[in-house]
Amino acid sequence: MPINKALELAYEKDLDLVNISPNAVPPVCKIMDYGKYRFEQAKREKDAKKNQKVIEIKEIRLIGVGIDTHDFETKANHAIKFLQGGNKVKFSIRFRGRELGHPEMGIELMERFAAHCGEAGNVEKAAKMEGRNMLMFMAPKSGK
Repeated sequence: MPINKALELAYEKDLDLVNISPNAVPPVCKIMDYGKYRFEQAKREKDAKKNQKVIEIKEIRLIGVGIDTHDFETKANHAIKFLQGGNKVKFSIRFRGRELGHPEMGIELMERFAAHCGEAGNVEKAAKMEGRNMLMFMAPKSGK
């Protein structure tokens, strides 16, 4: 159908002529209420966004490996809350001074964290030294 005739039809029905597929030969157009179409499309996108779960990475930071039991339990309990809330947790230990010569102490501490938080999450990335810091990532267990 010629463009002029399609425009006349759209004008008579008080609707818009919308180009659906401009790359097709011949181009495909549709007569519709474009404002209503845009509103419904925005509504669908909003509903899709509402159903998405945003996963954040929360960080538990320790300065040094000489952490006492109560401090350890407090930090681990915070990590468990984060994991149960559906967030990933990044554990980081900053080594100071002579502690750098004993990375095995940091690995042992990270393993204690992983064991303590084991029911709420899984180790996603094992403990690894990066400069003065040791990092480990845990993800929430699936199915929760």
